[in-house]
Amino acid sequence: MHILIYSYNYHPEPIGIAPLMTELAEGLVKRGHEVRVITGMPNYPERKIYDGYQGKWYINEQKNGVTIHRSYLRIKSKPNLVDRLLLELSFVFTSLPQAFKGDRANVIILTVPPLLGILPATIFSWLYNCPVVLNVQDILPEAAVRIGLLKNKWMIRILAALEKFAYWTAHTISVITDGFRENLVNKGVPVNKIVCIPNWVNVNFIRPLPKQNNSWISSHQLNDKFVVLYSGNIALTQGLETVIEAAVCLRHIKNIVFVIVGESKALQRLQEYCLLHGADNILLLPLQPREKLPEMLAASDVGLIVQKRNVISFNMPSKIPLLLASGRPIVGSVPATGTAAKAIELSGGGIIVEPESPDAMAAAVYDLYANPSLGKRLGNAGRHFAEENYSLEQALDRYEGLLSHIVSNRKSTVGMLPKFNSKESVVDS
Repeated sequence: MHILIYSYNYHPEPIGIAPLMTELAEGLVKRGHEVRVITGMPNYPERKIYDGYQGKWYINEQKNGVTIHRSYLRIKSKPNLVDRLLLELSFVFTSLPQAFKGDRANVIILTVPPLLGILPATIFSWLYNCPVVLNVQDILPEAAVRIGLLKNKWMIRILAALEKFAYWTAHTISVITDGFRENLVNKGVPVNKIVCIPNWVNVNFIRPLPKQNNSWISSHQLNDKFVVLYSGNIALTQGLETVIEAAVCLRHIKNIVFVIVGESKALQRLQEYCLLHGADNILLLPLQPREKLPEMLAASDVGLIVQKRNVISFNMPSKIPLLLASGRPIVGSVPATGTAAKAIELSGGGIIVEPESPDAMAAAVYDLYANPSLGKRLGNAGRHFAEENYSLEQALDRYEGLLSHIVSNRKSTVGMLPKFNSKESVVDS
């Protein structure tokens, strides 16, 4: 098959959707398919075009058999609503010419967000009679409204209309949790148009490793420490202040160290918060190279998943499969009724505590510190669950099967989509 992936984020961006789309594209190439990726100049999460990509309108690359077409983006380091809109519009207009390069695609995979990406993908789909598979990683604009990022009523209405247009024009919609499926069905999307394929982790790359002889531990002076790790995006949905306050609660135990790994500018704000609260048992580090990820996860004794109370219930952090695959127990400071809590509980690999409660987080961390056998049991259960439910090979099987069916039945109705067993999803309906 000739597959076109429209994804705003891609390698070398280290977190979020970029590693997932990179693994998907390269995995499909290894299975004999031709894959092209339309993406922007790498900028996430720093919101700054990476060195080597600045000042250029277009760059074409080859990596591990994947053809990558990059286009100019209008980036602001501290974007307001207008800046965010102009960023997405810049991707819409500059990426469209790239889509017409190379062989005609048999099928398009479009990742959302950004929501405006549906416009160039739909144009290309109509011109070449090429079906679009909409890969929904977040429900927009609903998620942005819930956390207060989007308040303008006219903008909300416009984006809501665009959301409906995206669901209507897509041939198939792939969602990452059953909570997403329920949300879309409640909005009138036909259930037989939706397929649930959870996000994945390369369980051969991320695997349980011993803490002994770990160079990452040595290089950060963490020998003989009980390491509590948060790594990833630091944004409005997380509320990392809870982690800092939990660390303060455990300052009297000198062996416990909290490590927060994230984007440098966000860390500056957290550093001020640490100084204000006297949190001298926290190590703040910039995002690490992807090749260091297995060692970094192996350095931890506990992995943190952190959300605020008002986070939309079906939000599913991509860090959960990574932490489970690493064989480390999770402390999930997340809403009890949300998708994240449901996934952690179903895995048997972690403990759920009340969100935005430093005392509850600190108590859970202390339980794991005081009971090593509990941490080992949870970690083993999480690893087993990741192997059974989140493996990259399983995801590739599902996407390859879905795309092959769509391509071979291009003139079929939506109702003839293959039936994926809902039990294959990690979150029950």
